Amino acid sequence: MKELIIQDLHVSIEDKEILKGVSLAIKSNEIHALMGPNGNGKSTLLSAIMGHPKYMVTSGSITLDGVDVLSMSVDERSRAGLFLAMQYPQEVPGVTNSDFLRAAMNARRETPIPLFSFIKEMEKTVKDLEMKPDLAHRFLNEGFSGGEKKRNEIVQMKMLKPSMAMLDEIDSGLDVDALKIVASSVVELQKEIGCGILAVSHYERFYQLLKPTHAHVLVDGKIVVEGNEELVTKIDTEGYDWIYKEFNIVPIQEEKKLAPLSLGSCAASSKGKQV
Repeated sequence: MKELIIQDLHVSIEDKEILKGVSLAIKSNEIHALMGPNGNGKSTLLSAIMGHPKYMVTSGSITLDGVDVLSMSVDERSRAGLFLAMQYPQEVPGVTNSDFLRAAMNARRETPIPLFSFIKEMEKTVKDLEMKPDLAHRFLNEGFSGGEKKRNEIVQMKMLKPSMAMLDEIDSGLDVDALKIVASSVVELQKEIGCGILAVSHYERFYQLLKPTHAHVLVDGKIVVEGNEELVTKIDTEGYDWIYKEFNIVPIQEEKKLAPLSLGSCAASSKGKQV
């Protein structure tokens, strides 16, 4: 059984502390809902786990099956089984989806995947996500609609089969039908390979489809409330005001949006260094 453990994680950017001691454990076959108002650190947590170079871990630890994640480069984290479905997928002109995915899959294998097997698997995955048949030959996300970009992230997730998948508002911008397609694909993969999932969303409808086993509310850089699917429903009906009152928290402004992460970025490690 795989286990991702975050302990007392503090993360800063441009000398501003965003995460202020986050602790979280995700195991195989678990689906964790991560909620909270905008600008309180949800995307920061996912980006720090994956190795965004502009975030600096000042203290705390992240381990995957006891191995130090912070000592890994971004590509090493990916090969170890971590996957991030991005909130804002980037366009990569000149690189086809098929070339990108086959290279990513081969990086995780001792021997390259046979071409016929790759084509067969990609055609099935594209069909499952109800995307255009020519997806394999299109440049990565170039000219895609917002919904196509989000579904393409799930195509990648299903092809790469990570042991721990993070979904950063993958449901935003999807219509009702696309939302159901994405959610069912995520649940299907989770059941197939038993991966752990950490999903960020503002919408109960998405969580109703995912059926999270755990739920966490992140406010002002800290997880202040934890529970199960019932907590998701309470947040949807009552909002966050009761949390502000109960924990004497002053709502903060939305965090500064960062420039997109380039594919060439690397991570270093440890306290006070870029990750």
